[in-house]
Amino acid sequence: MYDVIVVGARISGSAVALLLAERGYRVALIDRARFPSPTSSATNLIHPPGVLRLRRWGVLDALAGHATPRLTRYSLRSGTARLEAALPVVDGADHALSPPRLQLDHALVRRAVDAGAELCEGVSVQDLLRSGDGTVVGVAGTSKGAGRFTGKAALVIGADGKNSTVAELAGAVKYRRQPVLSKSSWTYWEGLPEETVVRTHRRNRKHSFTWSTHDGLTIVGVAWPATEFPSGRTAEQVDDAVIEAFADADPDFARDLRETRRADRWLTGAVPNFLRVPHGPGWALVGDSGATRDPITASGITHALLSAELLADAVHDGLSGLRPMKEALDAYARARDRLVVDHYDYTRDYARIADHSPEERALIQAMGRSPHHARQMIGLFATVVPPADFYTRANFRELFDYLDETRGLPPGIRVLRWLLHGLPGRPAAAAALADRLVAAKLGPMGELLLRSGRPGRPAALAGRAG
Repeated sequence: MYDVIVVGARISGSAVALLLAERGYRVALIDRARFPSPTSSATNLIHPPGVLRLRRWGVLDALAGHATPRLTRYSLRSGTARLEAALPVVDGADHALSPPRLQLDHALVRRAVDAGAELCEGVSVQDLLRSGDGTVVGVAGTSKGAGRFTGKAALVIGADGKNSTVAELAGAVKYRRQPVLSKSSWTYWEGLPEETVVRTHRRNRKHSFTWSTHDGLTIVGVAWPATEFPSGRTAEQVDDAVIEAFADADPDFARDLRETRRADRWLTGAVPNFLRVPHGPGWALVGDSGATRDPITASGITHALLSAELLADAVHDGLSGLRPMKEALDAYARARDRLVVDHYDYTRDYARIADHSPEERALIQAMGRSPHHARQMIGLFATVVPPADFYTRANFRELFDYLDETRGLPPGIRVLRWLLHGLPGRPAAAAALADRLVAAKLGPMGELLLRSGRPGRPAALAGRAG
């Protein structure tokens, strides 16, 4: 009899098993693979909150044999608008990392085992065991070479990814569903100079991205709206399509690509978007099992680590008797939603890869001129700054002070500024109109803007800056 059975031993599963085993609970960590084991395509970018957890848990020490540069700055280029800033610091963690995924998964598994978790490799879970009232009390499946496998526990955790067997068997309901929004081609490149910046570009409905990863390699890729993805091409044709996208957005980098070479095959990234109810009687979900979103903001690993920590704390409360397990898991569900829901909506909007309007580019340029706004925007992408803290009336009112008039302002920005500062008689009403006009263009983030408090003087709202 285990205290907890964790199904899925990748990022979130190994993390929650590690944290519970360290607290003295008997944990079974089950996976159909045998480690070290490759996984599906992932760009492996870990934002500062995730780096902090890996450092605290001793996982980074196991990766010390790989040259993994610290990524300290993120940038966005959209036409002539450029935004670049240093990452906000999270409890001393001021950088992102992109370590080799095979070794990262294995390091987390080994740390979980070293902490006391029992690793059950080569086991495929096919059913959930239930008590008379329907509460999940264990799992059943098959073990490679050993036949039938069963295990009982006070709680079963599904950490088995977006196609979670545990979620399906438990009947976990999906909500906020949307289909695949973007598809990307990406690979490892060699011969490029090592940099400390994550570069992203938005131009002609393409989102190109690149950063230094591990062992002298560089991630190079482009995302397209799902309906425009250039499928059915040879590797050489993908080379040309990706380099062409970079040439459109960053000609100097495109030249560097032509003078160096691809080091691996092209991979394709594309996932649907959904949230799942994250717990029920005897079961809980963590990581992609409970929340899957488009990879365009590279938030998957970071949120997997953070949600594993939230779930481990809740399960500890329930198992230790600090509060009933249902109450503890209800609290986990609320904390999980606070962590991911707004950023999930932001990611879905970002994944549409719509070209920025002239008004939006003017505001991105203004962010680039404001150290405060630039760092906040970069922190938003990097899961450091909550969207509700960035999309506020006061924040965007201050942004208008950084508009670059030397380049000329788009008509829409001039109208907004006139409503905010130049309309006599009823400035509060004019500012409220400006709020509504811009919020209508922001998609889900517009609701955050309108819910934020009104500042002491007229507020202005900005267009989508993501």
